[in-house]
Amino acid sequence: MLAILPQLLYTGLGIGAVYAIASLGFVLLIRAADVVNFAQGQFSMLGAYIMLVLLVGIGLPYWAAFLLAVVLMAGFGVLFAGAVYWPLRHRSQLTVIISTIGASILLPNAVLAIYGPSPATVPGLFASQGFQLGPVFVDSQYLSIIVVAILMVALQYAVFEKTLLGKKLQATSQDKEMAAMLGISVAGMVLFTFAYSAALGALAGVLVAPVLFVSVGMGATLALKAFAANIIGGYGSIPGAILGGLIIGLAETLGAAYISTPYKDAFGFVILLVVLLVRPRGLFGELIAEKA
Repeated sequence: MLAILPQLLYTGLGIGAVYAIASLGFVLLIRAADVVNFAQGQFSMLGAYIMLVLLVGIGLPYWAAFLLAVVLMAGFGVLFAGAVYWPLRHRSQLTVIISTIGASILLPNAVLAIYGPSPATVPGLFASQGFQLGPVFVDSQYLSIIVVAILMVALQYAVFEKTLLGKKLQATSQDKEMAAMLGISVAGMVLFTFAYSAALGALAGVLVAPVLFVSVGMGATLALKAFAANIIGGYGSIPGAILGGLIIGLAETLGAAYISTPYKDAFGFVILLVVLLVRPRGLFGELIAEKA
């Protein structure tokens, strides 16, 4: 069984990178709008279905369908913010969370009514399935997922830590009234946040679509594991989101191979419980005090 360990590690990193990309959507909204969006996983599901329609239904070239799916989901993120978040922005955070949970129930049922329950397949990003590198078969789709995850983490870190836009986004999250007094467009920052978050969700969906079947249930699965990755890594932490996603991906893959395949989805949540017991703030979490 040790002979297949390098292959399992590569596969686990690929799956974990998908969870990391989806988790970055949670982190973005937490850091920029102080919102936990439990419909984030459904953005991935919708992105995958839009990709399916554009590629298979309409017949667009792969890259055109890929990019257009992400752009359309960014636009959907703006509409989502206007319908789900903006009317409740002055209410408690719990009210907003309940609203996003309601949206996470509505969206898959709407897709189910249109497309039915049958899963669908989407072709891979590259014509070649991959290449052999020593004991590891480097699957091209998993490789593209890992590369995109690295790029998105670097981009998101650079935006938040090195740009004026990132400072505006964080200022909006911490105190919207003060941000408005400083001349920051609070509405613009919130809409940008939801658009970018939806684009990240779509990116995760279209990348994982060739690996998994496209189905209405994929969004809920991604949301749970992405949120768990966020908690493991540290609530609202960008490095934590990527590390948490990779940990869950590796735990699932190794657990399925060496312990039990039917219970593979449970291993990541076992690690979540262990982390919460040992370090409740997560691996990169910081102690935050409420101001009086």
